Amino acid sequence: MTEDAGDEAEVELNDRTCIVSRRTCEPADLIRFVRGPDGAVVPDLRRRLPGRGAHVSLDRTLVDEAVRRKLFARAFRAQVTGPADLGDQVDGLLAKSALGALGLARKAGQLVTGATKVDTAIRSGRALMVIHARDAAPDGIRKLDAARRAVAATGGTEISSLRLLDADELGLAFGQGNVIHAAILAGGAGSAAATCLRALATYRGEGSGSVSGAPAGSAGHVTDTGNDMGAPLQRRSGQDEGRGLDPAQEAEA
Repeated sequence: MTEDAGDEAEVELNDRTCIVSRRTCEPADLIRFVRGPDGAVVPDLRRRLPGRGAHVSLDRTLVDEAVRRKLFARAFRAQVTGPADLGDQVDGLLAKSALGALGLARKAGQLVTGATKVDTAIRSGRALMVIHARDAAPDGIRKLDAARRAVAATGGTEISSLRLLDADELGLAFGQGNVIHAAILAGGAGSAAATCLRALATYRGEGSGSVSGAPAGSAGHVTDTGNDMGAPLQRRSGQDEGRGLDPAQEAEA
């Protein structure tokens, strides 16, 4: 059997196999794609579209590789149009899903904004996840990170934090401007929002899990340049860091 034939057989045998890595994964760790009527590759994040599906792990680099190596045509056994910006399309859909879920969590009363309310939610044990805007000032992040570490040090549940979205994006989702810090609270809508954000973080290669209480600067620790859900973000320029609000402004955001 040729290598290509073996690849096709593996895809056919298990529809939970990533067509790039050849690893079998849980559905939540895969992105499903279908072939549209016009032959275009269409992301199916909700896994509801009809037709034969092809799966790629929740990883931007693997989606780009699937397009580059024309692996969708092999998986669908048909000519397809794999747009060069498919990776960007998936990122946009995941971000839209996350923002929509945050909006629902807000309506359900399972989300608070503003540094003071977020600090209270952390210390009371109500916070599931902390969200910082990408353009948040480092000082505000450090103060809330200290609260997370304090909770973990006293035997409380470790609380993860993410820095994936800009203040404008968060403000749009929450129906208000200048959202710099937010906390997702326990509840069905809150859990769904946290799941969507973790998926976006994983897709962007920013890891998963939390390590509250890790030494400053260690892998997974929240710093002014990254998330605590994996590898830190690439260091931002001084110009970008200058966009952060001062502590007085952040207290109201």
